[in-house]
Amino acid sequence: MKIRDPRMIAAAGFIGTTIVRSLSASLRFDHRSLGPVPADPLQPPEREPFIYALWHENFLIPIAKFGNPGVSALVSRHADGQLLSGLIGATGMRVVHGSTSRGGVAAVRELLRADTGHLAVTPDGPRGPRRVVQPGIAYLASRTGLRIVPIGVGYRRPWRMKSWDSFAVPRPFSRVRCLFGEPFSVPPGLHADALAPHVLRVQGELDRLTAAAQDWADTRRLTVPPAVHLSRHAVVEHPSRIVEDARTERAVTG
Repeated sequence: MKIRDPRMIAAAGFIGTTIVRSLSASLRFDHRSLGPVPADPLQPPEREPFIYALWHENFLIPIAKFGNPGVSALVSRHADGQLLSGLIGATGMRVVHGSTSRGGVAAVRELLRADTGHLAVTPDGPRGPRRVVQPGIAYLASRTGLRIVPIGVGYRRPWRMKSWDSFAVPRPFSRVRCLFGEPFSVPPGLHADALAPHVLRVQGELDRLTAAAQDWADTRRLTVPPAVHLSRHAVVEHPSRIVEDARTERAVTG
């Protein structure tokens, strides 16, 4: 059932946020920022705004821990996005409508018009495939000039929902670990056919950091494997609507 009343959406977001924050307060949470310059959504975006990327299944606790007015979340216009918008809005975060698989051009235009600060995206959302990066995140980074910070999240024996992403809900008082990767940039002005190597880099970093964070949550020992250096000729073998969106943008802008 779709919820259309803004008051009901806001109320659901407030109730959901209260529950999530209570759960979050019980967790044994820890996080690390890798690289010489720490990346943290709580730092003022005036220093340098980033695109924070994490898998759709893992966003629940990071929203509660790091949600603040300096972060905007990219949320799809899908029906599920209505309740998510309410949850995000209750943390003080700003909502930008769009996604990394459709609506990317419209989202970029809104981001360029407004001072949105940091941006949080789930690059396999809103409908998957699970843990497969869509090219839209590289498109966003190329058009906005923001560097990407991949985030790995690990939960100790979470509950899993029967959804396309096996959405994770941590058990009360369990361990949750979060790893912020080193920021990296995407060259400006790339066309859709040049995004693949950068998408593959996001994919590799999210896979690497998620595995390390999961092992950290399970064993209490933090060991981060080295990054995989990809060839600039690497390709990504899954389709995306961003190609169609990019063609639309070129047609509109000439």
